Amino acid sequence: MIKRSLAVVSIIALAAAGMILAGCNKAETPAPVVEVKSEWLTDYPKAQALAKEANKAILLDFTGSDFCIGCQSLKKQVWSTPEFAEFAKKNLVLVELDFPMDLPQPEELKKANQALESQFKVVGYPTIIMVDASGKEIFRDEGYDDSPANKYIAKLRDALTKR
Repeated sequence: MIKRSLAVVSIIALAAAGMILAGCNKAETPAPVVEVKSEWLTDYPKAQALAKEANKAILLDFTGSDFCIGCQSLKKQVWSTPEFAEFAKKNLVLVELDFPMDLPQPEELKKANQALESQFKVVGYPTIIMVDASGKEIFRDEGYDDSPANKYIAKLRDALTKR
């Protein structure tokens, strides 16, 4: 009986040692979520001045941030990625033109956004327009087709090289 008990204890000890060596005793710690934020302006004239100074294009994101599923997906899958942040830093001045349903906005910002929506003939969200510093349109994308960041950035890069 003692031999059997020693055998059971030995098996349990070996199993425990194997689990320790395999890392099974450690609680899995999820990798921290790193949210990448690019600097988005809301002032188009300021963006134009910065674009002229830095010789960059301006990316206009016409969005309905609190209701538009495509807008939310684009933000999560493209705008929030390190790849986009790196591309934007080198090439773009970013402008978010938001048309929320429930989020409060200053009246002045609403009017400025509506004027740009009319100027650029935006009919739905998301609409992404890239312009040069003078305001000439060089790229337009209406809607979001769930393209991964690398493919979306490739479209933007292609439009920049053709201007």
